[in-house]
Amino acid sequence: MNVLSCLAQNARRHPHKLALIYEDRTYTYAQFNQTVNRLAHGLSRLGIKKGEKVALMLKNSDYFVICFFAAAKIGAVLVPINFRLVAGEVRYILEQSDSVLIICEEELDELIEEARQGVSAIRNVITVEHPKVTGHVSIHDVFSELEYEPEVKINNADDLQIMYTSGTTGRPKGALFDHQRIQNVTIAMLGTLGHNAQDRFLHVAPLFHAAQLNICLIPAFFVGATNVIHREFHPLEVLKAIEKHRITFFFSVPTMYNYLLQVPDGQTYDLSSIRRCGYGAAPMAAELVKKSMELFQTDQFYNLCGLTEGGPSGIILWPEEHRTKIGASGKTPLLLTEARVVTPDGNETVPGEVGELILRGETIMKEYYKKPVETAETLRNGWLHTGDLAVKDSDGYVTLVDRSKDMIISGGENVYSVEVENVLYAFPKILEAAVIGTPNSTWGETVTAVIVPKPGERIHTEELQTFCREHLAGYKIPRDVYVVNELPRNASGKLQKFKLREQYIVKNERLH
Repeated sequence: MNVLSCLAQNARRHPHKLALIYEDRTYTYAQFNQTVNRLAHGLSRLGIKKGEKVALMLKNSDYFVICFFAAAKIGAVLVPINFRLVAGEVRYILEQSDSVLIICEEELDELIEEARQGVSAIRNVITVEHPKVTGHVSIHDVFSELEYEPEVKINNADDLQIMYTSGTTGRPKGALFDHQRIQNVTIAMLGTLGHNAQDRFLHVAPLFHAAQLNICLIPAFFVGATNVIHREFHPLEVLKAIEKHRITFFFSVPTMYNYLLQVPDGQTYDLSSIRRCGYGAAPMAAELVKKSMELFQTDQFYNLCGLTEGGPSGIILWPEEHRTKIGASGKTPLLLTEARVVTPDGNETVPGEVGELILRGETIMKEYYKKPVETAETLRNGWLHTGDLAVKDSDGYVTLVDRSKDMIISGGENVYSVEVENVLYAFPKILEAAVIGTPNSTWGETVTAVIVPKPGERIHTEELQTFCREHLAGYKIPRDVYVVNELPRNASGKLQKFKLREQYIVKNERLH
């Protein structure tokens, strides 16, 4: 059994059950499985062999899901790519992953043609739906008439996907997973979140990211649930879709929850169908969690603290734990996972001491594809060293405080950006905030805040610093405060602080 065989099983178990809704296109489980099989046979006809790499540069749609399952059914290894990358960044991933086929959006056709130049392994480009570049193939011409299951034997030890890290600290690395590991992630999610065939999922976070793909989409198809897919994130349309489709489970990143809270009269939408909400991919300020609970009128929120290399897997903060530990990352490792917070010499930290979160388990990546040095640095003695700095309280609850590369040292004192950002998010005029260290000849580094005000709001540095003094020690208070229209984020919603540091914020308008 694996995540692919369950797709065919669900087509037999409940063939007429609604599997997928995208815009005006709908598929029952029987129709969806047949469509997947038709594309799988078409890919085989193009010469795609078991073990070869197939890159997907697609936005959320029915085609993303169909292409993913179709390539997987013939034993290909999927390489989802961030559709917001530029040609040079795409070229790096195509070459590093050994991709032989690219399936891309029509609007990205010309970018892909530029990106593939010099990548000798690429044999074909399939466009969804109509090619703009001579030589690219329309996906409509690839579909076969054959609807039976492909006769390719898939073993659980066969590779399934290479998930490239978000590149928040530099060049992305490809985390390699086999079918067994992704099945383990699926089992862990089902055991944690209790998904079943009666659930209705809304997918708005990008499917090329491990969180939406492996936490939500694959488990949903595994149990035979209904999936509603949105091409892009529009806060108002999300609330409308939850009401219209009676969505029962919703996962999103903190940034998206924040924008949902800005929808005028958001409380007037009927969100009562929601039974569970998940959040992750980045720390979420306690104030945002509280307000999101009010919007969704439920306290059934799960903090899923993990990372791409973990499957993603990690630790969880259960709904009932939010009552007393809101803002913490969690205490209990997810199923099939162990977690520790350790000092640089590998000893367990004591309460209040900052250490590194490390993970071990059956969901962890095999390796960084073709990067033995980075793999050896990250996977040591069976443990995945996450690079996330964390602290445990006296009850054993873990809170992420920073990436190890993002910690600020000012006047010899360690400042953890997440702690400062949580305070900034509680300031009523701030929409988004990021905290970094900038060079200072006297103190080494200065705590610097980059903020996005709410529409129509003006914030003076002095009033913000006065607010911070009520919640932070003096050395943690931002000395420099800058205003921007938006923060640099990747398509997964994660802050790219390295870009802020590279830009040194000199082009941004300073608050007065």
